[in-house]
Amino acid sequence: MEIDTLYLKRCTNTLEKAYSLLQKANKEEIDYDMYRSACIKEFEIIIEQSGKLLKKALKPYFHSSKAVDVLVFKDVFRNAVLHAIIDADTCERWLTYRDNRNSTAHDYGLGFAEDTLLLLPQFISDAKALATAIDKSNQ
Repeated sequence: MEIDTLYLKRCTNTLEKAYSLLQKANKEEIDYDMYRSACIKEFEIIIEQSGKLLKKALKPYFHSSKAVDVLVFKDVFRNAVLHAIIDADTCERWLTYRDNRNSTAHDYGLGFAEDTLLLLPQFISDAKALATAIDKSNQ
């Protein structure tokens, strides 16, 4: 079964565009708030999509689909390292992204947004690389 990464790529492109526009926006203008909100939304969607897609990529390595389906986010990424889909450093960054999201998910205030914005340049690169890695696992 081929894994479709189109939505992940589209979300990553949307995040990259929103982040680019955010960098140009005046913090006192409404545009800044809109672009920041778009960045946070795409950040969260990409995290969820990455886990779902990696689960699909891992299914050939497990005895059953159910064994993969019960894996939690951290185990999905750690197994992706074990099966050479991603490297250990990349895995640790994804776990950090997820921890950042989980530790502040109840607080969508300025602190959460600003903490997340600091992660975005590397996150965008990692999301693109993950889509490429999943595409390679299709072959």
